Amino acid sequence: MAIDYGAKRCGIAITDPLQIIASGLDTISTKELKPFLKSFLSKEEVDCIVLGEPRRLNNEISEIEKEIIPLINFLQNQFPNLKIDRQDERFTSKIALQSMIEGGLKKKKRGDKALVDKVSATLILQAYLERKQ
Repeated sequence: MAIDYGAKRCGIAITDPLQIIASGLDTISTKELKPFLKSFLSKEEVDCIVLGEPRRLNNEISEIEKEIIPLINFLQNQFPNLKIDRQDERFTSKIALQSMIEGGLKKKKRGDKALVDKVSATLILQAYLERKQ
C-alpha cells in the first residue's frame, strides 16, 4: 500500500498479491486517514506501507514531512509488525497530471485534485515496486 500524504487529502494505492502492478484505491481526507487505515489494515493483508517522501528539487525535505512523522509513529504503534518504507515523490503530481492528459481525460476531470492524489499514490507505489525488484 502507498500513501501520497497531503495537508487536505491523501491518495491511497494498493498492489496485487504478486506485487507487480500498483492501482489507485481511494482518496481520503487527511483527517480521516488514521481511522481509514485502522479499518483497512484490520481487514486486508498488507505487508508494507510506502509513504511518499516529499523532497524539493535541491533534495531538501519539504515542510509537509513534519506532518508525516506523526503518521509514521501512529502506524508503528498501532501495527508494530507492519513494514514502513519511503519513496521519493518528486514530480509525481506532474507525472500524474500528464498521465491523465495522455489517457484522454477531459480538462474538468483532470482538475479533480482527489483523482490526481490517487494517481500520484499509484505512481509512488509503482516506483517503489520497480525499485524493489
